[in-house]
Amino acid sequence: MENRIGKAASLSKADPPAMRMMLVGAGAVGECILKVLKKRDPKADWLEYVLIVDYDSARAAAVARKVQDFGAPGFCVYESAQADARSVEALTSLIRQRRITFVMDAASPFVSNFIFDAAFAGGADYASMGTWSVPKKHPAFGFGFEGSYEEPMTKYNFDRHEAWREKGQMACICLGIDPGVVNVFAKYAAEYLFDQLFEVHVKDGGNLCVPGASPDTVQFGFNVWTVLDEVLNPNAEWFLDQGFLLEDAFAGREIFRMPEPFGENTLVKVEHEEVVTLPRYLSSYGLKRASFKISLDESLIHALRLLNSLGLRSTEPVLVNGVPVIPRDVVAVCAPQPGDIGREMTGGMCVGVHCIGKKDGQRQEYFLYQPFDNQQSLKDWDMQAVAAQTGFGAALALELMGRGIWKDAGVFSPEYFPSLPYIRLMEEAGLEYRIARLPL
Repeated sequence: MENRIGKAASLSKADPPAMRMMLVGAGAVGECILKVLKKRDPKADWLEYVLIVDYDSARAAAVARKVQDFGAPGFCVYESAQADARSVEALTSLIRQRRITFVMDAASPFVSNFIFDAAFAGGADYASMGTWSVPKKHPAFGFGFEGSYEEPMTKYNFDRHEAWREKGQMACICLGIDPGVVNVFAKYAAEYLFDQLFEVHVKDGGNLCVPGASPDTVQFGFNVWTVLDEVLNPNAEWFLDQGFLLEDAFAGREIFRMPEPFGENTLVKVEHEEVVTLPRYLSSYGLKRASFKISLDESLIHALRLLNSLGLRSTEPVLVNGVPVIPRDVVAVCAPQPGDIGREMTGGMCVGVHCIGKKDGQRQEYFLYQPFDNQQSLKDWDMQAVAAQTGFGAALALELMGRGIWKDAGVFSPEYFPSLPYIRLMEEAGLEYRIARLPL
């Protein structure tokens, strides 16, 4: 039932100039990215310098120290700086002053467009783990983004593809686990498992839990800001013949049986970039449908519904005793932080793609997935599984770009590039994956 490609030979290595990276956002995912890169390139063969930038200068400095102290000594130089990621001018100045050649956006999605523009202005290549979108206050739902969004996800980036291409710079958006690794899985399925790939359905679940937690306990598995956007924004599913179907939060509820030990997961649709990027690059392989669904705890769903009904996901300031306060900022600060519960959790993540198509004239279904155990994550990376899984996925893509294996000019997502180098790198680096053929 389960299959791997087999032990891969070492990847061929290009010889581009060593990368000088600016990491914007000194959160747990950014920290994990740097730890993985240090382990992968201890002699600084392709990554020689990292500038860690955050609004909180103490946090940026602390991450620099933690990465320097992680594992065996390395040759890469780590420095930190303070900057407001909403200031294109400040970021561009740092890019030029520190001779940055690559910008990794590990900040909250609402500042991603600023970081993207700063990389372009500063002449650096760019990568991110997600994009920013702007929903309408009163979405119409139905087919088409125009009724539900002022600015749909990925549009800001892909609209600037020609400008990046003309300057000879590359941006690769949507790195991480999902989007990111799952995009590579879908491309691999299209290239090697099927003659025609008709459907790709991303499934994000697992069996993470906090033993003994109250049924009323609300647990945010990842960044609070991101949860409020992805889950409560109108979600999309793509159909070749009708386009994008936009629905209200928590649509498409289904029970999907994950491979053992993860068991049955109840999934719902949320806004996610894969439903836009997969059709962009895989339609030529026969793709007719793409969706994204995630497992959400019932207590979290209940809490999100209440927050939304009370207007507490709003980013518009309100006056509290004459002081302007952004409701979402209050929620983001007061809500339980994902990093605070990481050591209490047991189980792990299971993120993959359910692919349906034809091979040799016969219908076939596969589930390609990446399991990630929380206790092993704490042991290996000193952080909980959700952050580490995302960071690990992004780091391997950065290695391919840093070594000149994924290289082009313009704005892309991972499906644009050949999948096999990434899959081989997963095996080389120890990021486990599995391929399960599903019964018809």
